[in-house]
Order: sequence, then C-alpha cells, then structure tokens
Amino acid sequence: MNTKSYINSSLIAPCGMNCGICMAYLREKKKCPGCNGSNEDKSVSVVKCRIKKCEIIKNNQSGFCFECEKYPCSRLKQLDKRYKTKYSMSMIENLGNIKNFGLKKFITEERIRWACSECGGIICVHRGYCYQCGKRKK
Repeated sequence: MNTKSYINSSLIAPCGMNCGICMAYLREKKKCPGCNGSNEDKSVSVVKCRIKKCEIIKNNQSGFCFECEKYPCSRLKQLDKRYKTKYSMSMIENLGNIKNFGLKKFITEERIRWACSECGGIICVHRGYCYQCGKRKK
C-alpha cells in the first residue's frame, strides 16, 4: 500500500475530506469505500451525511462545497472546527486548495503530506500513524 495508489480524485469528498486517509477507509474489516463510493459498507453517519446529501452540491459543476452560495455553511464550519482541533486538518483549507490550485495538484500534495517517511504507506488522519508499519506522524 502506498499513497499514490490510495489517494485519488474519487476519494476527495464534497466537503474537502480526503477519504484515503480516513480510518474507515484504511481499516481491513468493513472497509468504507469513501464518501463518493457506494453506500454498501459505509457507516450510518456517512450515509446520512447532510453535507454529502446537499442538493446544491449534487447539482454544481465540481461537486465541492466551495461552489455553494452558502459556503462555508454552518455544518461545514462545525466539521472543520472539529477536524482542526482533533486532527490538525482543515477541510475548508483543503477546499481552498482545490479551488485555487486544482484537484490534481491537491492530490499530489496530499500524497506527500500523508505519506509515511518510513515505508511510504498512508498516515491515518484519525489515528496519527501509518497503517502499514505503525510509525507515528511527526
């Protein structure tokens, strides 16, 4: 497993979350396919996600929250605050990078940012360590 094969455009959620670094996506059992994947193995909270189900997102060109006239909405701000506090990652910052530099550049940067320096595996945003070798993120 390496960041190049696991982080791709289909894993970037409308809210800016990189599902490729999520513990639900990285785990072995009942692996989540990511927010843009089928609902079959997703947790109830992901299936019912109000951001993902937002009609404005479904109807906009890019499929990202930044195209909404209410951006950033209160739901996104709340999610962003939780992730910044608990995991040192900002979805609003991610969305800004996607909007300003493009999805391809964002994914390239994410592959570098979340790559394990020891083995090249993926550092989990929620756990803070590499799922392949166990090394902690600095």
